[in-house]
Amino acid sequence: MFCTDREDGVALYELDNGNYPLLPSQGNLYLPQLYDYVLVAEKNKNMDDQISKKQDLFICELKKKNIKVIIDERDGKVFFGVCAPEEIFAKYKYLLKVSDACNWSGEQKCDVSVSYCTRIRIVHFVLNNTFIGTGVKESLRDLLYQGAFESIFCLHEKKEQEKLKEKWASWFALMKPFQQPVTDIKDYFGEKVALYYLWLGWYTCMLIPAAVIGVVVFLYGLAFFNTSPLIHEVCDSNIIMCPRCDRGCSVWNLSDTCSDAKMSQLFDNEGTVAFAMFMAIWATLFLELWKRQRALYVSKWKVFDWCEEEEELILEIVNDPQCEQKEFRHSYLRSIVVLLLVTLVLVVIIGLTHCLVICRVLTAIMLSQSEWDFFRDHATTIAMLSGAVLHYITIQVMTRVNKIVAFKLCEFEETRSFAATEKRFTVKMFTFQFFTLFSSLFYVAFFLGRINGYPGNYVRIAGKWRLEECHPSGCLTDLFIQMAVILVLKQTINNIFEFIVPWLKLCFRRRKCGNCCQEACQEEGDKSSQLRSLVENYDLNDVNAFSLFNEFLEIVLQFSFTTIFVAAFPLAPLLALINNIFEIRLDAIKMVSLERRPVPKKTNDIGVWTRILEAVGVMAVIANGLVIGISSDFIPRLVYRYHYGPCATNNNTSLDCMTGYINNTLATAFMSNDKVRDDFKQLIENGYNITQCSYKDYRSDEDQSLTPQFWLILALRFAFVILFEHVVVMCKFIAAWFIPDNPIRVKNDRLDDKMRRLKKELHEADVIFNTRCTEV
Repeated sequence: MFCTDREDGVALYELDNGNYPLLPSQGNLYLPQLYDYVLVAEKNKNMDDQISKKQDLFICELKKKNIKVIIDERDGKVFFGVCAPEEIFAKYKYLLKVSDACNWSGEQKCDVSVSYCTRIRIVHFVLNNTFIGTGVKESLRDLLYQGAFESIFCLHEKKEQEKLKEKWASWFALMKPFQQPVTDIKDYFGEKVALYYLWLGWYTCMLIPAAVIGVVVFLYGLAFFNTSPLIHEVCDSNIIMCPRCDRGCSVWNLSDTCSDAKMSQLFDNEGTVAFAMFMAIWATLFLELWKRQRALYVSKWKVFDWCEEEEELILEIVNDPQCEQKEFRHSYLRSIVVLLLVTLVLVVIIGLTHCLVICRVLTAIMLSQSEWDFFRDHATTIAMLSGAVLHYITIQVMTRVNKIVAFKLCEFEETRSFAATEKRFTVKMFTFQFFTLFSSLFYVAFFLGRINGYPGNYVRIAGKWRLEECHPSGCLTDLFIQMAVILVLKQTINNIFEFIVPWLKLCFRRRKCGNCCQEACQEEGDKSSQLRSLVENYDLNDVNAFSLFNEFLEIVLQFSFTTIFVAAFPLAPLLALINNIFEIRLDAIKMVSLERRPVPKKTNDIGVWTRILEAVGVMAVIANGLVIGISSDFIPRLVYRYHYGPCATNNNTSLDCMTGYINNTLATAFMSNDKVRDDFKQLIENGYNITQCSYKDYRSDEDQSLTPQFWLILALRFAFVILFEHVVVMCKFIAAWFIPDNPIRVKNDRLDDKMRRLKKELHEADVIFNTRCTEV
């Protein structure tokens, strides 16, 4: 059987007994599929004549490029099997050899035969850059939108697919969670996918020490769970606290929050400071060691000096030798408009955060007025949990909105190439998602309980509803609960839907067309295996150019969660580690067995994601410094221990140095103050006979002015933040300087390859010179 692409019938691919095309010009190189690419259209006799004509014109344009198109009809579908001529790949090999992208590794890289993985990439580019029409030219993308073609895809290689299933994409591979056949992945899916899994595997391995230390910090807090004097002071207290809301709330005893104080002790202790510093340095070590790991593999794969722009130029020339160069363009007006639109979107996202705050406030007020004792007693906690769940729902909705907005902004920018579009889309989408995920967390970490005012001067929303207050033990517990709910829900539900939905779709499609496909294949005889392969690949779930982007975005946002607020949630690295062990296998099974084969892409790095990770590392230093210095009670406790506590004032060694700390952090509001009486007039009307109540703040009992202790603590908070950030940033720079990006072995291998290439070029030049001299 032959696949021809010329009118004279000259065979390009001759099939051997194993149904693998044999290229005459390449000796014993066998290609694993009959077609380089497949187009699918609906078999509809009632198709619009104009659409049908465009379909025929596109096929004719392909034939003008000596591309063979084999048509086969099956089950109401028309399959167009695309066979590219060898001359296209010969041009690609030659241009690659003379380009700067092949400036090292010599014959090991440039003289090899084009792999099937590379063939797919070349044919994909040719198909998407073939146009019809004389005026307004239409591309394959336009024809897909208009319905001339239903879908396009490349075929899985059955033998290699089974190998990957056995070695990588199976549940049995969970027994070896950190072993991945990265080179095999590269040969099948291309360097871009391979580098993603290499990066994900390296990130997962690096999470092990972070998870271990996070568990140790958690156990450290647990060890002092029942012995801390601060917890005993809260649990044994008889202090009457001011109401948390205006209506439906009454005074309460500080001892009622004993369980909250114990939970706060788990995450707000001295160990979290050291752990936050460790995680900031860990993020730098992870990135620097990743650069070394990347260098080892890209040098092994001979793509160290690969250039994306030059690769695209080569493909453009291969597709059309008369093509015009696409020049770089920049418009300051467009940039200003895009910047303003991005700012507008961020303002909208921040506005949604304010809506979440209002929802939490209203939920707490409604629950506090409930007839059920359970809801009244735990109104604040339930409101906090419901706010976290509502935040998660907002994230899911805004993810789709953000994606549409980011696409529209990239279209407005009119980028030069798809690679440039992908980079700008990545930056915009990550920025939108980052603000969507973290804006509410930033409010809880840095604003909750600090802008709500005090008795007699409360800050109110629309002049009616009081803002939320922190627990007397601190706001870090609120931040922990918010992070835990979002991280657990996001990782668990996303993994379930990412795997279950494609699996159910595939099962439904195969069950729907299984019988008819089997009967059709039996009727065709010799062509049954080819038809079965086409139908099986067609039934798989579709993939798009941004499928891998979604996986990257998910893990990079997880990396942000793991590092930015780790001081409030030391168990985040452990949860990320457990998730990633399953994430690798779920994504592998989905990519190998449930989805169509993505177009293999060549690259030598994870692209703009490296810069994003570096930016996240810097934000982690700033955020953790602020969380420890501003959100936690670490600084107030130090001030009390060494300046106001019993050990500092009277050298009393019989008492614990933190004795009396909780009472020291509370101020008193007297009902004799007219403004205070106005705020709590509902209590008086309901018959509560109280003369005073306490609230958390450093204010004078006489006139509620800020005390000198407040200003001392505030100064030390900012001093700590500045010192923490400078020390950690200095450690990050030292670590980045100390660890070279490229291992010595890679540098020596590159030098050796360059030396051999130069000697080879010199030898060829000497041969040509001697030949000419002899002729003369």
